Amino acid sequence: MDEPEPKPRIRRGIYLLPNLFTTAALFAGFYAVLAAMQGRFEAAALAIFAGFVLDGLDGRVARLTNTQSEFGAEYDSLSDMVAFGVAPALVVYEWALSGLGKVGWLAAFVYTAAAALRLARFNTQIGAADKRYFQGLPSPSGAAIVAAGVWIGADHGIDGPDVGWLAAFVTTFAGLLMVSNFRFHSFKEVDLRGRVPFVFAVVIMLGYALVLLQPPVVLFAGFSIYAVSGPVFTLVRRRQRRASRRRDRGVSDGAFKRDDEQ
Repeated sequence: MDEPEPKPRIRRGIYLLPNLFTTAALFAGFYAVLAAMQGRFEAAALAIFAGFVLDGLDGRVARLTNTQSEFGAEYDSLSDMVAFGVAPALVVYEWALSGLGKVGWLAAFVYTAAAALRLARFNTQIGAADKRYFQGLPSPSGAAIVAAGVWIGADHGIDGPDVGWLAAFVTTFAGLLMVSNFRFHSFKEVDLRGRVPFVFAVVIMLGYALVLLQPPVVLFAGFSIYAVSGPVFTLVRRRQRRASRRRDRGVSDGAFKRDDEQ
C-alpha cells in the first residue's frame, strides 16, 4: 500500500521590511480619503503621491533583500487598489465631481472599476507579458494624473465645481486608458547601476528644478505626456508593421514575377 504524499508545509511568517513599505502606501491612500473628506485637498493629493513613491520602493526593497513572496505580491495589489484605485476617485469626487450628480459618481466609479480590472489583468499576465511594456496605463500613473489635477486646483484656488466637467473627463479618460490595450514603456530595461554620460546628470538636475518651480503643473504635464505616449506609440508600431508587411508582399510578388519570366 502506497504511503500518502506529505502535505507541503505552510509558511506562517511574512517578510517585514518590504511589507512595511506596502503598509505605508496603503496608509497614504487611506489618509488621502480622510483629508479629502475634511476639505484638505492639497494634503490628499500629496498623500497619493507619497503612496506612489512608497509603492515603487517596496518591490525594489524586496528584490534587493531577496524577500519576495506570494503574500507580498497579493498584499501589494490590495494596497494599490486602495492607494491608486479608491483614493484618487474619492478625492476627485469630493473636490469636483459631487456637484455633477450621477455623472460625477459614474466617472469616479469608472475610474475605480478600471483600476481594479487593470490590477487583475496585470496579476494574471505576470511571467508571460513583455517586461519592457505595460498593457494599459499603470494605475499609479493614472492616480498621479488625477491627484496632480486636484493639486493644481487646490494650489491655485480653483473651486472644484467650476471645473467639474473637465475633472470628470480627465478621471474617465485615465480610467479607460488603464483598461486599454495600448502599450506603455515600463522603463524596466533602464540600468540604474550602469554608467551614463555626464549630460544625464545635467538633465536630472534641470528636471528637479522644474518640479520645484511648479510641482503640480510639472507632474500633471509629465504624467499626461506619458499617458498620451501609449496610444501614440501603439499606433506608430501598427503603421510600421503594416508598412513592413506591404514591403514583404512587394518583395514576394517581385520574386514570383521573375520566376515566371524565367
